[in-house]
Amino acid sequence: MTQEQNFSDVHFLTVQEVAELMRVSKMTIYRMVHAGELPAVRFGRSYRVPANAVESFLKDAVVDRTKTQGPPSSAHAG
Repeated sequence: MTQEQNFSDVHFLTVQEVAELMRVSKMTIYRMVHAGELPAVRFGRSYRVPANAVESFLKDAVVDRTKTQGPPSSAHAG
């Protein structure tokens, strides 16, 4: 980390809160944190995830079908 970050205005979520928000298991969130997909801060034995990181992750994860290969192909044609 080359820049200092100001954490005074950061709202942190627990792993349980993130899991409920994303409707996945806590283990999925732990895997995402350990894989570096979701940033987190460790406090003792628990992790806290910045709320803005969850928001950014969800915005980036939205699937935009207009940017894919075009209209869905018909699997039953022919």
